Amino acid sequence: MVNVDPTLEGQLTRGELTFRQLAHFVAAADAGTISGAAKTLRFSPSAISASITELERALGAELCVRRRAQGVTLTSTGTLVLEKARRLLNDVAELNYAVQGGGSELVGPVVLGCFATLAPAVLPRILEEYETLHPQVSIDFVVGAQDELTAALRSGAIDVAIMYDMGGFEALETFELYAARGYALFGAGNPLANKKVVALEELADLPFVLFDQTPSTRYAMSIFEARGLTPRVRHLTHAFELTRSIVARSDSAYAVLVQRPANKLSYEGLPILEREIVPPPPSVSVVFAWARGVALSSRARALADLVRRQYARGDAYTGTD
Repeated sequence: MVNVDPTLEGQLTRGELTFRQLAHFVAAADAGTISGAAKTLRFSPSAISASITELERALGAELCVRRRAQGVTLTSTGTLVLEKARRLLNDVAELNYAVQGGGSELVGPVVLGCFATLAPAVLPRILEEYETLHPQVSIDFVVGAQDELTAALRSGAIDVAIMYDMGGFEALETFELYAARGYALFGAGNPLANKKVVALEELADLPFVLFDQTPSTRYAMSIFEARGLTPRVRHLTHAFELTRSIVARSDSAYAVLVQRPANKLSYEGLPILEREIVPPPPSVSVVFAWARGVALSSRARALADLVRRQYARGDAYTGTD
């Protein structure tokens, strides 16, 4: 029996409100349809629908509107119940993991999100050390763009994330791992590659290969805007290594990136020359983040502690000079 608000106790009889009903309701809300929840949980759609109806009867309130063609739409009460149901289900899961671990070992899942360009540099070391320290934890990861990771943190799809802090983090808690700064990169045949530093004014009229990934796009363009310049975008790419490879083959194109791989060659083995920009672009923080107001599981806290130690020791690759 779930503990509920005292005002509802008189409306419930013992056994009416169950964790299964809550789980079915949360699954339907997440999937947006009864059929989607049924597929996820491997129940029949009729069983899911009946379970939600029983939950509504137990609470004495309509939680969602179910339309065959439009799926599930939460009512205002349903939105409130959804948040509390998630917490209850998480608490029950954590209780189960604590019992499995006997109070001394961490047990259960944890999901780490990571911005696409950071992932190859930061994830392998984190995964290796965490799995060594906590072999009974199932650690998984999701790689994506900044807006995708932020949404995943807020929805609970991932527990924590490593990404760039370029603003818009009002709904997140963070701590800094390190700071990075944008630079220009060229192929060996580009005349600007012979210079130690380059000015934005020298770049603006050249073909710009723009790495089009939030928030990298906004950062690169803001550097030019701050100087009253408009770069001549020649190509938009959604892949970090493709950006580098196009530049490596060109005698005139360039790119502006933040992450600096230790490998200074393209996939084809062509040299890539990195040059500092003057005046220096603003630095940007790489942060460890989680949803504001969400209590991290013991597994996620252990992951946060590990990452903090790695960067405090100075032995983690940062991709900066």
